[in-house]
Amino acid sequence: MRKVFLGFAVLMLAAVVVQFYLAAVGAFDERPRDEAFGPHAVVGMVLLLLAVLATIVAAIARVGGRLIGMTAAIAGLVLLQSLIRVLADALNDSGDTSTTAGRLVFGLHALNGLAIGGLAGNVLAEARKAARTERPSVSAA
Repeated sequence: MRKVFLGFAVLMLAAVVVQFYLAAVGAFDERPRDEAFGPHAVVGMVLLLLAVLATIVAAIARVGGRLIGMTAAIAGLVLLQSLIRVLADALNDSGDTSTTAGRLVFGLHALNGLAIGGLAGNVLAEARKAARTERPSVSAA
């Protein structure tokens, strides 16, 4: 089961890399904003699903509370991404006109993305260690 968790960790980090690529593609696209960032949003939902499933697999594999918590934190930070976007949009003028406050808040979206990437990298490193070790056997008392 630990190798399954390792697979999820690889997929999560790969999804983060794809997210950054799609964000850059959307930023330089000539289509309207919502249309240009559609693929970025879809992969974000996939990343959320991967993080939730990985957290469940981590718990089943008994990889330790710290690693389970780090994996769950990825899901939490992905949810925070959506909240940052909603807050930034609320601070903008009606339509597509950005305000200074909206742009400043939306900048947190990129910083949070970096945090997700760093955490996903740490989860992958720890998952590799966990996959190499056997789960301690429970002795009957």
